[in-house]
Amino acid sequence: MRSIRGPAIFLAQFAGDAPPFDSLDGIAGWAASLGFKGVQIPSWDARLFDLARAAESRAYCEDVQALLAKHGLVVTELSTHLQGQLVAVHPAYDAAFDGFAAPAVRGNPKARQAWAVEQMRLAARASRNLGLTAHATFSGALAWPYVYPWPQRPPGLIATAFAELAARWRPILDAFDEVGVDVCYEIHPGEDLHDGATFEMFLDAVGGHPRASILYDPSHFVLQALDHLAFIDLYHPRIRMFHVKDAEFRPTGRVGVYGGYQPWVDRAGRFRSLGDGQVEFGAVFSKLTQYGFDGWAVLEWECCLKHPEDGAREGAEFIRRHLIRVTEKAFDDFAASGTDEAANRRMLGL
Repeated sequence: MRSIRGPAIFLAQFAGDAPPFDSLDGIAGWAASLGFKGVQIPSWDARLFDLARAAESRAYCEDVQALLAKHGLVVTELSTHLQGQLVAVHPAYDAAFDGFAAPAVRGNPKARQAWAVEQMRLAARASRNLGLTAHATFSGALAWPYVYPWPQRPPGLIATAFAELAARWRPILDAFDEVGVDVCYEIHPGEDLHDGATFEMFLDAVGGHPRASILYDPSHFVLQALDHLAFIDLYHPRIRMFHVKDAEFRPTGRVGVYGGYQPWVDRAGRFRSLGDGQVEFGAVFSKLTQYGFDGWAVLEWECCLKHPEDGAREGAEFIRRHLIRVTEKAFDDFAASGTDEAANRRMLGL
């Protein structure tokens, strides 16, 4: 067994236009002051990171690492959640997702997709230059408008969607394979990869690609009423990243899984700060440790009630308390009798 590393923090929800959140140096100093040891960097946020430069320049990456080291931090992973989303967009969501893209390709779905694919390729090279082995992203979605089977889905619709999704991602997976980095899809509603079954469908469609991996975030499973502990048992060989995020699901006679188009605070399923929801984190950390996960425990804050700075401060300590220093011996070693093979055979009457 190996120990999970942490605590780390995903910077996306904390970056802003006011100090200390408007620069990598400033936000790194803030994160370090709370006790974090690593940062996951949103690659689209130019206030914090230059993805194109990182892809081409090891010197720039060394400067980023040195800046973080000054604060006692390391880069845990890069994220392309927004760019990965744009690899596959159903036309129903063109307007909603267009703002994720560079201004030059907005309003042009084909150009936007090509830009997103190139962003993913840049992320592969940037991850290599930073010495990283895992990368966080979304899969995008072509079939999501048809997630509920009414009207009836025509035969072959979903198979066609997943074949096209795989065709778009296979070259990207190959590019990451060339640099030795896993592509970790956050299993997330709104993506075609939103539960175990859909991940399996995608994995089959890409021929079991060795780089097709999972970013495990149990909060999204609580909101789906999916067993977030059994998921680890089923898919631990592919879990190579971990977002530590909490959630609660409290259905009423008024709203359930679908939320009734209500704002987050009025939904049955709500994201919460660590320790305020229903994720069984003691068991989550135990299972991941049992299966040898030695990646980073990365706080992702998305709470409908608590202030983000309070969520971050409390989250650092919450993760630290849940990290398991793995044992180097069995608890009952003291009772070992020191028998040998001959003695074993005698004990069995052989």
